[in-house]
Parts: sequence; structure tokens; C-alpha cells
Amino acid sequence: MSKIFIKPRIYGRFSNVVCAVSTRYSGTGDSHPFYFNMSYKVGDKSENVKLNRERLFGALGIEGNKVTYQHQTHSVKHNYVNEPSFFKDSDALYTDLPGNYLAVSVADCVPVFLFEPVKKIISAVHSGWRGTHAKILTETIQTLKKRFNINFEEVIAYIGPCISKNNFEVSRDVFDLFRDEVKEIRDGKYYVDLRNDNYLQLKELGLKPENIEVSEYCSYGDSALFHSYRRDRENSGRMLGLIGLKGN
Repeated sequence: MSKIFIKPRIYGRFSNVVCAVSTRYSGTGDSHPFYFNMSYKVGDKSENVKLNRERLFGALGIEGNKVTYQHQTHSVKHNYVNEPSFFKDSDALYTDLPGNYLAVSVADCVPVFLFEPVKKIISAVHSGWRGTHAKILTETIQTLKKRFNINFEEVIAYIGPCISKNNFEVSRDVFDLFRDEVKEIRDGKYYVDLRNDNYLQLKELGLKPENIEVSEYCSYGDSALFHSYRRDRENSGRMLGLIGLKGN
């Protein structure tokens, strides 16, 4: 693991796949309280964000002008990327074209990255509690099936750092939206495991358990490594998660 990003182990055998999630550790000691922030929308200085992104992309060996971003709205909307773009209303991106890097912005929500190695399809999904309940991950993968006729058993998935069940306390009305397997009442408080719900969605679609890696990190609890909006509120920066296939 680099100090400025983490990479999933599950894509290690694919030399053409670039996948990483940035951390809040820049090593420079500046930009307090946002640290190694990747978002222009949290109150950080724009020049800091620009430099942070450039440093991340340089460390990953990718060109910043090849990255597609999205304004995430906690929807189930997903978009096909045929060239580097910005989507105003989107929570998932997918492409079959190498040289395109798909980004999600996170600071507690669940980032999920998908790779189908036979047809070389990639996707980046942002799944907060609303998106998880609405099954944006399932919707996106079913779109990949319809458009590219992928085999679910071939898909390799990485569920990245996000808030854990132990730290995701919710109201009773949100709690009631989720299946029993992913929720818990503890000391009269209500908790939901968004990470596990997304994992179960993958299994229900037919992905093999050995093709799914689930990050052990909690964005809230691992405060030295990750931004957390729930923990730091207006002082929280954002991580950037990326997936792409090397190419022209």
C-alpha cells in the first residue's frame, strides 16, 4: 500500500488494470483540515485540489485528462463513457474502452469497482445508503449484461473503504429499509452494514465469492487514513477512487 493510495489485491494479476482509492495522507503536512483532499466542493483551496490530483495521478502513472468524473446525487443513474467527460447527474460509470479512467468521490459511501476480463469491461459505482437501498450496483451490472452480454461469473469486484456497520448509526426509518442480514440494534441504536449489502447484491447476481474483495478498512474508524464526512462534517475532504484499463 502506498501512503497516498491503496490498491485492491484482487486486480494484482491483471497488468492492464489500474485501480486505487486515495487516502487523506499527503505527507506534506499542509491543507489542514482537508489534507489530501480530491474534491473542489468541500471548501478546500482549488490550487490544493489540483496539486493533490496531479500527485495522485502521477503516482498511478495516468494522465489527468483521461479521467471521467461525475456529480453524484445518490441515484441509480449510470452512464457509459466513450471519452473523458463530466456527468452532472450520475452515480456509476462504465466503459469498454481502454485509456479511460472512471472516478468516484467518497467519504463514507461505498465505492465498488468492477472488471470483466473476457470482454474487458470496467465500472466504478458510488453507493451510499440511498443507492444501496435502490440497488445501484445491481442496476449497473444488469446494464452491463444487457449491453455487453457479460457472464456474471467472470466479473471481478472490489468493494473499497467505506463506513463500517459499527459506525453507521441511522434513524429507525432508514433502518427499516434494509434486510435483516445487514442491520443490528445495539444499545437501543440502529446500525446498517452498507458494505455487506453491496456484497450480497454481488453474490445474488452470481458473482463468485473468490472474485470479490471487500476492503477491511472503515473510513470513519481509520481516521489516519481516510476522510469521513460523518466523523468530520464540514472539515472532511474526499477520497477519489479510480479504475481504468491501460491503453491509448
